[in-house]
Amino acid sequence: MCGILAVLGCADDTQGKRVRVLELSRRLKHRGPDWSGMHQVGDCYLSHQRLAIIDPASGDQPLYNEDKSIVVTVNGEIYNHEQLRAQLSSHTFRTGSDCEVIAHLYEEHGENFIDMLDGVFSFVLLDTRDNSFIAARDAIGVTPLYIGWGIDGSVWISSEVKGLNDDCEHFEIFPPGHLYSSKQGGFKRWYNPPWFSEVIPSVPYDPLALRKAFEKAVIKRLMTDVPFGVLLSGGLDSSLVAAVTVRHLAGTKAAKRWGTKLHSFCVGLEGSPDLKAAKEVANYLGTMHHEFTFTVQDGIDAIEDVIYHTETYDVTTIRASTPMFLMSRKIKSLGVKMVISGEGSDEIFGGYLYFHKAPNKEELHRETCQKIKALHQYDCLRANKATSAWGLEARIRPDLGRIEKWMLRKAFDDEEQPFLPKHILYRQKEQFSDGVGYSWIDGLKAHAESNVTDKMMSNAKFIYPHNTPTTKEAYCYRMIFERFFPQNSAILTVPGGPSVACSTAKAVEWDAQWSGNLDPSGRAALGVHLSAYEQEHLPATIMAGTSKKPRMIEVAAPGVAIES
Repeated sequence: MCGILAVLGCADDTQGKRVRVLELSRRLKHRGPDWSGMHQVGDCYLSHQRLAIIDPASGDQPLYNEDKSIVVTVNGEIYNHEQLRAQLSSHTFRTGSDCEVIAHLYEEHGENFIDMLDGVFSFVLLDTRDNSFIAARDAIGVTPLYIGWGIDGSVWISSEVKGLNDDCEHFEIFPPGHLYSSKQGGFKRWYNPPWFSEVIPSVPYDPLALRKAFEKAVIKRLMTDVPFGVLLSGGLDSSLVAAVTVRHLAGTKAAKRWGTKLHSFCVGLEGSPDLKAAKEVANYLGTMHHEFTFTVQDGIDAIEDVIYHTETYDVTTIRASTPMFLMSRKIKSLGVKMVISGEGSDEIFGGYLYFHKAPNKEELHRETCQKIKALHQYDCLRANKATSAWGLEARIRPDLGRIEKWMLRKAFDDEEQPFLPKHILYRQKEQFSDGVGYSWIDGLKAHAESNVTDKMMSNAKFIYPHNTPTTKEAYCYRMIFERFFPQNSAILTVPGGPSVACSTAKAVEWDAQWSGNLDPSGRAALGVHLSAYEQEHLPATIMAGTSKKPRMIEVAAPGVAIES
């Protein structure tokens, strides 16, 4: 992933302003260490920090149309760029970049082309003929983007908060699936899928169709001109991504360049569940496997850097981002610039353990929709920013109880040509921050306990009136965050509210026990996780009625829950 920064209509075209924009753009250099580009037209500035994945030789940005009247700075990948180029045969392309099609599509269709793009992206396009501009973000928010307004009337757009927080009077998250138009003076939603209304779906479950859609989603992400690999935790999603990649890699352009031996990467504490499972999957698939270990102290030492790069104080995001941050540095040192990840599946298929307690199909479906809508604030943010901190690109595939995600497991349960060993295919969900080793979260809590006093906690509601920390761990992260990003606008970009095992606040109501054990760890799903927190370590108010026997919900089709 790259870094983009645009400052538009700042009423200042002096050399000093250009120097300031360049200075701020350098704050994003970790996202794109391969090239820095800047284009200025009057009081509009478009800058770009490039991580070269497609056409490393000539695809530097900003990008232009034929006469350079249209200027674009883009972060992302357009997977159908070859088909779009074929439709734009009357246009002359300057580079082999997949993103150059955006400039030419605008020439042909004006602002009404965003839904033609199959990819993950955020971009700013300047039309120098009338000094108008548009900005857009992909459907789910895989690529990060923020928008701000200066007191001089300027509009600022940046891949990260740190590119604009010191110069804007107000800034906020650029909403996924939206277009911002200077001509219209505001946002317009371009992504309007049927599920967005949260109406219960009626399409019958077709395991073969689901498998084909999953495979297609993985295959199109093999578009790369640089060395790549897969993140492999040994869980269902990453294992299926690796299995599909192994099966289809041979026929790709990437294989012709870099060979058919897939590299896989895993991180964890010594002896962690993920390291063991990932090694087994790697051996089964025949990947070139790389295993990285870290200690609890290694992770604690990296927390400040993690918060600076992820720009959040959300507890579960920081817990999971830290191992990924450490692993990404190791991966980049091996010369790998792109990895494929399995984010998004838990939200689509109800994979988190708390879904077992959904009271009915309506609640379950509504919860999955809410989780998908919030992906850009959690897993997409973590996967993008934790890897981009080291100039590594993670490609996310955001494309149920006998067991969570039963539909997906069943779709790949092929007896004749098995994708994975059966016990891996049906391995219980482990959240990343749990799978790297249970003592990781325990160590974080112990660290916070020694650094945050009871007196500090008693005053938390006065010090932090918005999203007040309810645990010492959360208080610790909030202190660090506000040291880097003290603005009220920055505080408001981070989600809040009670959560159990990554649930929304609404889903906490599904089980009376949970309200006394509000922790985003999967082990907080009492009666479901096989290694749930021990009862003797829980508050007395939630011990009554806790059973070791899981209450399962069988998910037979989207939005259909059968209690067993």
